[in-house]
Amino acid sequence: MIMYNMKKGQQLYQKAKNLIPGGTMLLSKRPEMFLPDHWPSYFSAAKGCKVWDLDGNELIDMSIMGIGTNTLGYGNDEVDEAVIKTIKKGNMSTLNCPEEVELAEKLIVINPWADMVRFARTGGEANAIAIRIARAASGKDGVAICGYHGWHDWYLSANLNDTDNLSGHLLPGLQPAGVPLNLKNTVFPFQYNDYDQLYEIVKNQNIGVIKMEVLRNFYPQDNFLQKVRDLATLNNIVLVFDECTSGFRETYGGIFKKFEVIPDIAMFGKTIGNGYALTAVVGKREVMESAQKTFISSTFWTERIGPTAALKTLEVMERVSSWKIITEKGIKMQKAWVQISEENNLKIILSGIPALASYTFDYTDSLKYKTLVTQEMLKYGFLASTSFYASTAHDDQYFDQYFDQLNKVFKQINNCINDNKLINQLLEGPVCHGGFKRLN
Repeated sequence: MIMYNMKKGQQLYQKAKNLIPGGTMLLSKRPEMFLPDHWPSYFSAAKGCKVWDLDGNELIDMSIMGIGTNTLGYGNDEVDEAVIKTIKKGNMSTLNCPEEVELAEKLIVINPWADMVRFARTGGEANAIAIRIARAASGKDGVAICGYHGWHDWYLSANLNDTDNLSGHLLPGLQPAGVPLNLKNTVFPFQYNDYDQLYEIVKNQNIGVIKMEVLRNFYPQDNFLQKVRDLATLNNIVLVFDECTSGFRETYGGIFKKFEVIPDIAMFGKTIGNGYALTAVVGKREVMESAQKTFISSTFWTERIGPTAALKTLEVMERVSSWKIITEKGIKMQKAWVQISEENNLKIILSGIPALASYTFDYTDSLKYKTLVTQEMLKYGFLASTSFYASTAHDDQYFDQYFDQLNKVFKQINNCINDNKLINQLLEGPVCHGGFKRLN
């Protein structure tokens, strides 16, 4: 067992909480989401599937790999070299970069149903762009949504009707403070695989857009996706598939390819630049041309690094069939979680596609057990929680080490559940957060 000195990371985070509202720019990277008071918090370097903290400790990332951005591993040599060449030539100028045209062509080849592309740099931006275009194309304000689609006003307005409306769509506790009240009754959530619920929304509301994640935790049942497509077509509704998270993880492109259901707009992000900022909104000409009826524009959408990184990332992914590799690694992880839990008489619930795998402990104290996993695995040099986002850099040797140590932690949890040992006595700090909370 290795004991780490986390002073630098935690000290910097304490300073950050006084300088940055919420402590970090991304909720999913808050130390409180992993191991309050003990998470390394900041990195000095990252390569492959390894991360070095501010104290120089080498950690193996068996967690969320940059929130799923690095399916080719951190610091992929080919992608980085392409970016460095671009930086030396110049990243910005008064003129446009030619790479954005080449990338648009490439994405249309990957998505032959589509004709046009708009680029942004974040998933939230891509979602806002897609909603604006789709509303302009349909001429109607109402949006039916299923899944997580960012932080913008249009999305959080769903919680103006009921503050619990979005709790079943990835993140609970999202308060709509600051969202204009006149956006109430413009966005209506529906649950995945519940076609009747969506049908009633379309029947009773002025819906112009259906926006949904194609797949996150569950697979479609009873031809659900095709029914959604047919409903949208019948009612002149623009169908938008948000693949910012799921894209390029089970196919070379959108996961919707597996189900042979074509949207009017699809969005891609996270994986597409392997850690460099690039998101894409891809769609049919008759819908995308509506972008010219409304103002959608941003200075840094024209920088050159994002398209350069995306072109090289797509090239490498296609050559090595990265989606197959990460799916195989995710399946390996899921099977091991089940096996190790069964060997220790623990009940867990799996969720997510293999490349974005997660599990939860099926007990009242699940967050405490999750915190213990993170705490103990960190002592053995792993960044680990109850989620695993696979990359091509995750070699077998790391899995073997991880499984060995996880088995030891599961034994501790078994002792807490079956031998009445107190989990609180094992925890060395506060319990991790399970959703959005205000920081003290």
